[in-house]
Amino acid sequence: MKRLLTLSIVAAAALFAHAQQPPGAGSRLDAGFAEVDRLMTSYAAQAHAPGAAWGVIVDGRLAHTGVTGYRDVSAKAAVDADTVFRIASMTKSFTAMSILKLRDEGKLALDAEAERYVPEMKNLKYPTSDAPKITVRHLLSHSEGFPEDNPWGDRQLADTEEQLSAMLRAGIPFSNAPGLAYEYSNLGFAILGRIVSNVSGERYADYVARNILRPLGMTSTTLEPSEVAPNRRALGYRWEDERWKEEPQLSNGSFGSMGGMLTSLTDLSRYVGVFLSAWPPRDGAETAPVRRASLRVAARDAAALAVRLGDADAQRRRLNAGGYAYGLRVNQSCRFRHIVSHTGGLPGFGSIMLWLPDYGAGIVAFGNVTYTSWTRVTNDAMEALVDRAGLKPRQPTPSPALADARAAVSRLVEHWDDALADRIAAENLFLDRTKERRRAEIERLHASVGACRADARPFDGLENALRGFWTMECEKGKLRVAITLAPTMPPRVQLLEMRELKGTESPDDRCGA
Repeated sequence: MKRLLTLSIVAAAALFAHAQQPPGAGSRLDAGFAEVDRLMTSYAAQAHAPGAAWGVIVDGRLAHTGVTGYRDVSAKAAVDADTVFRIASMTKSFTAMSILKLRDEGKLALDAEAERYVPEMKNLKYPTSDAPKITVRHLLSHSEGFPEDNPWGDRQLADTEEQLSAMLRAGIPFSNAPGLAYEYSNLGFAILGRIVSNVSGERYADYVARNILRPLGMTSTTLEPSEVAPNRRALGYRWEDERWKEEPQLSNGSFGSMGGMLTSLTDLSRYVGVFLSAWPPRDGAETAPVRRASLRVAARDAAALAVRLGDADAQRRRLNAGGYAYGLRVNQSCRFRHIVSHTGGLPGFGSIMLWLPDYGAGIVAFGNVTYTSWTRVTNDAMEALVDRAGLKPRQPTPSPALADARAAVSRLVEHWDDALADRIAAENLFLDRTKERRRAEIERLHASVGACRADARPFDGLENALRGFWTMECEKGKLRVAITLAPTMPPRVQLLEMRELKGTESPDDRCGA
């Protein structure tokens, strides 16, 4: 029953200016896309999804799509690249973007008490007398103290505005004091939708459409299922009693801001693309609906969650640490230092968007079976894409001071010179380890690797404009040299580390043994 359609949307080799593709990238990209297709198709079958669609985004554009199965089982209507799926809790990111836009315009403050914008909250009974009042930032980061409310929240999607007001006036039980802990709250994002409406003076759905969807060209995205043409809308199903049973289509209401949105691969790729375009920080005009700095905050300013050790497969374990920012999850793994994502699940649907700001690449996926859980396979697909396509992370631009310091340190390694050492050293450098000891350290390294030479190759790694490392080629080996500059004008070297690279060790072995 399952079939695979793979569409190349753009000439892929042209997309990787920022991702630093090596020569011969076209065939490697095709190999990466093929592995993504294999993983996603296999998972859709395992999850009993009647249909699924996925896309690969590179440097802000949809580079590749794949689909499988049916959007409508009874009609045997196939999923295609334009099929519209419900994306559930991924809507929360659109709500957060709306809040940040209002903040950027000076219309609200993230650290203001939420009751300033939602008067029904003024009579909330807090769990303790010393508990702070809920702020907008608490709501954005799921730290308002409300109890976790999955899957209860899904069934409130069609509640009216008056029902939400009545719920707030009746009071809300607290599981924690505000600001104390993360706990996922659909109710909290329903309140954020009310804040958007009250501050902007228009319905949440209208505000999002006018300020985010239309400026991004997201013409297939809506919160109203009835607005999607029947020949494009995916129906939702549950797998039960060894067959698919159609789920009733949930309507949009006062909880729509937590999970009501429907969209397509093309539209969601544009949304992910605008986040990817916020990296790296740079000069230049703002072209997105929200400032680049605000997009970076939404995908970076995370309240910490527990470190998790998850199963990747029977032989491999995946260490993951991170937190919840503003409508987005932010994680770091041994493999990737910055992963941004959000999943969505409703009766009949499951979805994910995941991207790597450092690589300028992302994956989105939809399925039309209840709570399709894409997280593990999408992580695997992203690793496969990076490996098989040979993607390289974007590098920060080194400051002129860092480039000059690298050249000077390389000359010191080649041939020690006291006067040069004094010129480049920050106040602490030779207090932390004397000049004589540093010179002796270089002599010991030369005894092992022989004479070394500086060259004009790029840095092997740049953490930022004032910190980086590079490799020096030597007669009998290689040295890894790393420096960090001090916050002085001019910036001088405050940290200098040198070591011999052993065997096949990579200059940037982040995962370690």
